[in-house]
Order: sequence, then structure tokens, then C-alpha cells
Amino acid sequence: MSLAQAQLVADAVLYEGYVLYPYRASAAKNQVRWQFGVVAPRAYSERGATEPWVMQTESLIEPGETPVVDVTVRFLQVQARTVEEALAESGGFQRVESIPLEDQTLVPWEEGVERLLEVPGLDLRALLTAERAMPLEVPGGEDVELVDDATGVVRGRVVRERWPISAVLRVSAEALPGSLLRLRVRIENPGPIDAGADRDDALRRSLVGTHTLLAVRDGGFVSLLDPPGWAQAAAAGCENLHTWPVLVGDAGRRDVMLSSPIILYDYPHVAPESPGDLCDATEIDEILTLRIMTMTDEEKAQARATDPLAAQIIDRCDSMSPEAMLDLHGVLRNPHASAKDAGLIPEVPADVDWWDPLADNAVRPELDAILVNGTRVTRGSRVRLRPSRRADAQDLFYADKIARVTSVHEDVDGDQHVGVVLEDDPAADLHDWYGRYLYFAPDEVEPLTERSSKWK
Repeated sequence: MSLAQAQLVADAVLYEGYVLYPYRASAAKNQVRWQFGVVAPRAYSERGATEPWVMQTESLIEPGETPVVDVTVRFLQVQARTVEEALAESGGFQRVESIPLEDQTLVPWEEGVERLLEVPGLDLRALLTAERAMPLEVPGGEDVELVDDATGVVRGRVVRERWPISAVLRVSAEALPGSLLRLRVRIENPGPIDAGADRDDALRRSLVGTHTLLAVRDGGFVSLLDPPGWAQAAAAGCENLHTWPVLVGDAGRRDVMLSSPIILYDYPHVAPESPGDLCDATEIDEILTLRIMTMTDEEKAQARATDPLAAQIIDRCDSMSPEAMLDLHGVLRNPHASAKDAGLIPEVPADVDWWDPLADNAVRPELDAILVNGTRVTRGSRVRLRPSRRADAQDLFYADKIARVTSVHEDVDGDQHVGVVLEDDPAADLHDWYGRYLYFAPDEVEPLTERSSKWK
């Protein structure tokens, strides 16, 4: 079950950014593709390219007596699709930008072919003394498909060409204090490439959308995002290059880990309301679906001709029922207990809508409070900031800083937020005066016993 759940998330990772709205090959945003999980040839990468030649995952495992790991590497191989028009005079073919047919227009495009390497049943303790190195070879090839018109006359052909990929997978382990084991999975691409190759050439010999699925038997992975106190030093010592390992499956399970080139949180999952992949996991399904519905028939035809995945997206949105669309709207999931249960944030009266000015009479951010680990937090409380996996890069700079609480808020979705200013910020009083606060979730602040002398 954990692997099945991981597969759904892994598929979204594999095709993230593969083809973007408006899903046409001619769209500007689809001209520069393959942004995530690229493992490029070493010679190209070391010339100063932004794409690395190595991806490394390090994870921690609490082993049993006979721990065994299964390793799966998944990625896309770039496949160049060109179209060639039939030449009646010579019987040959000539490359063109498009071939219009009765029901579609054929255009050039770069497709992605799914590839994987599965290495099951690795003895984790044997990896302590001997690294396992396995070739990751993907052959090149060419497929040619003749295209007829409605009368059966050959109008042209579609040529799909792939270039060989020559990479290597290295798996090793290291014993750490406290009976922990560190598992290292390293993907390298030392494959050959011409000295003058550009990015397009390099991508054709690269692993794209690369990610790793790890499963352990007779053992358990340790979260690297939220490790227990005794494992924090070991987690900090893990060196992950161009990837982000997280636990997957049902919350609390520790047998499967997904190492993704996209930043995720532990136990990510695809929302059950989502009817299918939109190749843009950072977009809101409802908004993107509505945008697709506004496309003209000609734009939709161009999208369908671009890629089979784009065609599926267009067809799915065109056939979406009102009930399915409604499922995408207004979904709220809050795994944390509401502070209203403790009676600290007052309820807005049932007969008053949240946008009604009268609702303000029931809520006073400068006076309201919430309970954090059993401690009442309100304006004047001192807290230590503990940004979690939801934090952005800026919030992470405030980790372990002491702050004073300025206000407590609850949004229309029922989520609570704590407004703070930093104690060591020279402009703290100014920020408090005009209301420029930093906001954190209740589980991102650690109450301190002393109140700020500012508001005692």
C-alpha cells in the first residue's frame, strides 16, 4: 500500500513541468522544458552548465536483524519527434514544421519515455563493506510511423529518435553511532557527449525527472525533515544532492521513502478530488481546469496534437461533470485540532457571515489566544520560532530566533496563525506599530515561560 501511494506521488513528480498550460508546442512556456530532476552527462555539466551530473540520496535506517532494501530509479528518456512530408516526385520525405490532416495537425515535439531500474533485495549489512555499482544503460533507437490522409494516401511520416544513456547506480551503507545505518544511493551520468554539445544535445543523453523509491524490510526509515531528538545530528549529516527524501504512505509508516527533485513534505499524497495529472502539481486544479475550458477549439486541437498527455488533459476537462468540478472547490483539510475547542478564539455567531463587519466584534487578534502544548499564547507571549516543513526559504532564516507575539488570528478556513516580531530586530517596535508581522502556525512556535517585558 505504501508503494502504491508512493507511485501516485512519484508519477506527479515524473511529469511535473512536462507540458504546461496552454499545452501547445508553440506556447512560449513550452519552449524551455525539462526543468526538474535532470542528471546530465558529466562533461557537459562540468563545463559550467546548471544541470548536475550526479544525484545523491542519503537516508537513515533503524535496522532489524536482517534489513533488506529495494531500490527503484525512475526517469524519462527524451525522445525527439519530427514530422516529414511525403515528396510525390521523388518518393522521399522532407522535414517540415507541420503536416495538416483532416482531424489533426502533426507538429514536432520532444516526448518523454518512462524508464526505470529496479534493484530488489539488497542486503543492507553487506553494503557496509562493499558498494554495489550497477550499470544504468538505456539504448537509443528510432521509430518511423507513416501517416495517411482520409483517402489512404501517404502524406508523410513521424520519426521518433532516442539517444543512448550510459549512467551508473551506486548503493552503499555506513554504520553510525546508536545502531543507525546511513544508506547512500548515488546516480551518476559519466556518459559521453560531444565537446560542443548544447543543452538540447545534453538533455537527449540525460536522465530527466529522475527520482528514487526506497523500500526497507526489517527496518524503518527515519524522517530527515522532522527527526527525533536522538537522530537530529545524524539527519543533519546526511548529504542529499539535488534531491529531497521524504517518507511516503500512511502517516506513521516508515517502510518507504521517495527521494524527489521537487521539495515535498513527509507523507505527501495526491488529493482524492484531483481527477488526473495536469503536469503542473504546483497549480490549483480548479483554476487550471477553468483556464482549459476557456480555450478555443483550435487551441485545444493544437494541444491534443502536441502530446498524448496534453490530449488526455484537454479531453478530461471537456468531459468534466459539474459535480466533479464542485469537488475541486473549497476543500479544507486541517489535521490539527482547532484552538476554538479550548474556547480561546471566540466563535463568529452562526447567523453572521465571515465577511460581515459584525464578525469583527467577535474576533480580537490583539486579545485572542491559542493553546500551544498546553501553554496559553497571546499578545506579549515570548516564543522560540521553529519553522517546519511548510516554511519558505525566508522563514527558515528565523529558526531558533526568540520573538514576541503581537496577535493571534484565525482565517476563514479555520487555520490559526501567530503574528510575531523578532526580539533582536531593531525595528521591532516600528513593525508592531504599523502591523508588519511575521506569521507562523501554532506548531511552529515554542512557548517560553517568561512574557515579554514590553507588555508585562
